[in-house]
Amino acid sequence: MIKISPSVLTSDFLTLKSDIEKLENAGVDMLHLDVMDGIFVPNISFGVPVINSIKKHSRIPLDVHLMIDRPHRYIKEFAAVSDYLGFHFEAGSPVKETLCEIRELGCKSCLTIKPCTEPQEIYEFLPYCDMVLVMSVEPGFGGQKFMPSALTKLSLLRDEIARQGLHIELEVDGGINAETAPQAIAAGATVLVAGNYIFSAEDMKGRVEQIKAL
Repeated sequence: MIKISPSVLTSDFLTLKSDIEKLENAGVDMLHLDVMDGIFVPNISFGVPVINSIKKHSRIPLDVHLMIDRPHRYIKEFAAVSDYLGFHFEAGSPVKETLCEIRELGCKSCLTIKPCTEPQEIYEFLPYCDMVLVMSVEPGFGGQKFMPSALTKLSLLRDEIARQGLHIELEVDGGINAETAPQAIAAGATVLVAGNYIFSAEDMKGRVEQIKAL
């Protein structure tokens, strides 16, 4: 079963509560929350207070994606408001220790790789992951075009996860639409992050059902 995790970064934050209700009624599985610090990526979004407010009004899991420098410094604070908590392999944190801390704090752990990172670099950390996120765009901004190189990475990770006998969600983020979603699924993705494609639809429920039917 394919899971949908819409990125709220493309929502109008003045109507976010209403949008969350629409997404829940549409049958999405998680909410994807992009935390950006202006250092690791050239943009700034929001932090713990905003996520805590979203948590109070959401009935579905929160999929928090830390795009911040040295995220291990803030794991405890974000774990308190997350269901899935992920960080970037490239962000300067001790990878195994940070993944283990996330699990110890009661969250599901997610390790993310940028387009410049080869999947083989994270194979040793897969046993400590509940989910792996492959970026199919450069992190930091929405609305970018899907990078086909992500498909090879998804396929390699899918095969390595199977080889190690693990049960890990494989997530892809960036440029997901009616054309790229089936390609990502065929390559092994089990969780699709979609922002513009869902929020731009007049019928969110229909669009979510369309993706899940692929």
